[in-house]
Amino acid sequence: MKRFILLAGICILSGLQANAQGWLEKMGKKVKEKTVENVEERIEQNTENAIDKELDKAEKAVKQSDDRDNSDSSDANEGKASNGAKQTKLEGTSQYDFVPGNKILYFEDFSQDAIGDFPAQWTSNGSGEVKTVNIAPGRWLHLNGEDAVYCYMKEIEFPDNFIIEFDLIPDNQFDYGIELTLYQEDKSDPKELNDNLYPGIGGIQIVPKKDGWETKGYHTDKDWLTGNASRNPVIQEELNHVIVWIQKRRVRIYHQGAKVLDAPTNIYPETKFDRLRFSGWDRHSSPYVSNLKITTAASDTRSKLITEGKLVTYGITFDVNKADIKPESYGTLKSIADVLKENPDIKIKIEGHTDSDGDAAANLELSKLRADAVKKQLSTGFGIETARMQTAGAGENIPISPNDTPANKATNRRVEITKL
Repeated sequence: MKRFILLAGICILSGLQANAQGWLEKMGKKVKEKTVENVEERIEQNTENAIDKELDKAEKAVKQSDDRDNSDSSDANEGKASNGAKQTKLEGTSQYDFVPGNKILYFEDFSQDAIGDFPAQWTSNGSGEVKTVNIAPGRWLHLNGEDAVYCYMKEIEFPDNFIIEFDLIPDNQFDYGIELTLYQEDKSDPKELNDNLYPGIGGIQIVPKKDGWETKGYHTDKDWLTGNASRNPVIQEELNHVIVWIQKRRVRIYHQGAKVLDAPTNIYPETKFDRLRFSGWDRHSSPYVSNLKITTAASDTRSKLITEGKLVTYGITFDVNKADIKPESYGTLKSIADVLKENPDIKIKIEGHTDSDGDAAANLELSKLRADAVKKQLSTGFGIETARMQTAGAGENIPISPNDTPANKATNRRVEITKL
């Protein structure tokens, strides 16, 4: 009996030892997992702390810049600006490396369409309305059709190198984005309204989403060429200005003062764009779009200003009816400043121009203020001496196109730089 009890005790102890080993192994695994989790949390926390420190530095630098700009407008202060101070409004635009060209290929702000109508130059297999909104000026196309596409009916002669810009206001259901498609029409089967998933014989789909960006280059019977990014996604129920630079096969997207995507081989080389559309298929949202602009890209600022003596630019843009320079103007301003720095003996005249909308006297005053704003930015932001720059405003008095269409009005809203 004692032997039986002893043997039973040994078995029980062996079992407990085995269970204990298993338990320890499980505990060890949990400890490892917890350790990894703690390390990850510490890394994340340290990263957040580092980011906070950098943001604090940036905020301090901006405040110091503000103090310098507001304390005095003398030449002494301009000398300080030449040592690195920048105008606060353009502080976050260092990655805007594109410069729009001197030709507008297309512009649409729906200003010629009646409120409540569908725009005359577009077509759709669903619904859509031109509306006004309470958070931004102008007229907007509300893409409110269910699984609808919205096609611009005419062809556009896209060059190899161009920039397309548009304003976008996503609604509160905007998760999967809205799809902008640039494509090449199939000449054997042309379609004014093309609701195919991948229209034409090739193209690029660009999708701004709530959580990032997607691009998809396609061509008949070929695999997709995809791009993805998560930086600076569009913000729901706010005005977002989206910029896409196409340079042959390369696709770059800019948003909120930064380059958010750069895909060097995102387009098949044989693709020649001539159409554009928006698609809301399977997107489950109804965003607003306006101010679509397509320009040539990479204008030769040096040649235009030095050789020809005059530069007409659409790359310096302003808030509506104001002289506040928009952040996306950074690249153009920098290119002008670079030429002036490389040629220190050159003096220039900066002249603002408007379209004919509104009061003529008000337009004249606005054009002068805008020219002054460009001069100030070149001085305080890039260190160009004020003595080298004169300013003038022409208002609506020197149009280069009739003020009869949105596109022609856009060509008249410009800044001209002339070598003296």
